[in-house]
Amino acid sequence: MNIETFSGLEILQAMVSKDLPIPSMCDTLPMEVIKVEKGKVSFKAMANEKHLNPMGGVHGGFAATVLDSVTGCAIHSMLDAGEGYGTIDLNIKMVRPVPKNERLIAEGTVINISKSLGISEAKLKSEKGKLLATATVTCMIFR
Repeated sequence: MNIETFSGLEILQAMVSKDLPIPSMCDTLPMEVIKVEKGKVSFKAMANEKHLNPMGGVHGGFAATVLDSVTGCAIHSMLDAGEGYGTIDLNIKMVRPVPKNERLIAEGTVINISKSLGISEAKLKSEKGKLLATATVTCMIFR
């Protein structure tokens, strides 16, 4: 399987179908692509004891990383084979504490794609639908 010939959407779809392995970052931070369409991606994620801050709560970096990943993947879903991206700006708003050992859902959606920039937004929610954090991201696109 030569992924250099795959579009971003095809790569993400292959991860959902388990034809491609998930990125190694998902070993550090338990998250997985569960749904993908052009311009929109959903992840499931779960914080655990490895993601706690000194006060025993889930570190804010957990939500930031999940949201950066899902917004980036939403942009990736719009790219052709051989094209890439990198985050240049990430804005996070924490709404409430992220629970540990609970399934979370992150949804990223593209707002705009140009020749050199992609902008997307995302929400991180509990499985019951409570909003935990939001983000917007700007990514440089490498064509």
